[in-house]
Amino acid sequence: MWEYTDKVLELFYNPKNQGAIEDSAEYGVKIATGEVGSIACGDALRLHLKVQVDADKILDARFQTFGCTSAIASSSALTEMIKGLTLDEALKVTNKEIAEYLGGLPEAKMHCSVMGQEALEAAIYNYRGIERVAHDDDDEGALVCTCFSISDSKIRRVILENKLTTAEEVTNYVKAGGGCGSCLAAIDDIITSVQKEAVAALNTVTNKSSTQRSPKMLTPVQKIALIQKVLDEEVRPVLIADGGDLELFDVEGDTVKVLLQGACGSCSSSTATLKIAIEARLRDRVSIDLVVEAVEPSLA
Repeated sequence: MWEYTDKVLELFYNPKNQGAIEDSAEYGVKIATGEVGSIACGDALRLHLKVQVDADKILDARFQTFGCTSAIASSSALTEMIKGLTLDEALKVTNKEIAEYLGGLPEAKMHCSVMGQEALEAAIYNYRGIERVAHDDDDEGALVCTCFSISDSKIRRVILENKLTTAEEVTNYVKAGGGCGSCLAAIDDIITSVQKEAVAALNTVTNKSSTQRSPKMLTPVQKIALIQKVLDEEVRPVLIADGGDLELFDVEGDTVKVLLQGACGSCSSSTATLKIAIEARLRDRVSIDLVVEAVEPSLA
């Protein structure tokens, strides 16, 4: 039995904006429709938008959903969120924001929020007369999950957008791997590849910025003080915004030891946080030779 928030249950039992928007002869208004999913895969969503043409503004939004509690609640939430937005503003709505509007979704149901985001993109692209595949290459990559027809490109995109680190999380967000399971090893390989590419990209930026700075020798005290300053001013605010935090535990030569706290301490992506969010920033601001390690709370 899934545990749903009160908001999810409210929009499931009493969904808002359910149904279609009929075409009308109303001047300056156009109807757009986007559809994703399939009944064969368990969830399908058709999203309808009523757009004020001269302002590119969404006047009304309605949905027709075949799916579970989370699918219906996510669709209803999305329609409430986008009313009054311009099309460009609506395109910036993420699946995370849909889930947050609902007070959260069970991890295994996050794919419902992703479906809402994709239906919105499809509706707006259809309205503008643009082929969605021209802007979203999800269908152009190699097919990874044959059970749900999920491509390599789509898996990579959802990993990057949601900072996923396990095959189980990918399944929760796009269902890939949730059928026969034969593609789970391939999903693990994609995750590893994405993480390596992210670290390499950050290291490239860091190395470039480091070569542009004039070398400056720091005393041990100066180095520790600068590390603390960077952590307090540039790293901690980002972590705190996501419910986490950290504390500088010790500095031994070029090894920076930190204690991850809050959500960061229990997060499955803590290794990526160390290397991408913390180590790369310290290498850029303090020294290219720094290495960041996490300290077990029991040792602190």
